[in-house]
Amino acid sequence: MKYLNLALLILFPIAWFAPLLRAALLPIFGMDEISVITGLQSLWETDAALALAVTFLAIFAPYAKTIGLALLHWNLLSPKTLPVLEILGKLAMADVFLIALYIVIAKGAGHVTIETAWGLYLFTGCILASILVSWKSKTAA
Repeated sequence: MKYLNLALLILFPIAWFAPLLRAALLPIFGMDEISVITGLQSLWETDAALALAVTFLAIFAPYAKTIGLALLHWNLLSPKTLPVLEILGKLAMADVFLIALYIVIAKGAGHVTIETAWGLYLFTGCILASILVSWKSKTAA
């Protein structure tokens, strides 16, 4: 599990920049790729308070939890900190980001064509792997 967790330290940033969706008003005009980062950039332009919350919940909380679990796995952090890491895991809600992203898309256009991209699967896999690592770390402690 500790190597899977270390892999997440690399895979999470890749997933943030990978295209989650392709969206367009009409597909004949080309589709814009939307990633976690571009979604956050759009959100910052429309609603800074929501963007701040989503940035914390979709990027900082899951990455801090992953770093904390890595430190725990390599005996560089006390097992007593596991409850704090669990709280960070509960705060790391990727679905909040996705809902905010859909709000931005819906505000932008009435008739939007949306296609999923490979980054959505990578991001979802990272979240699921992080949940698995957390669960296994809790049962091992």
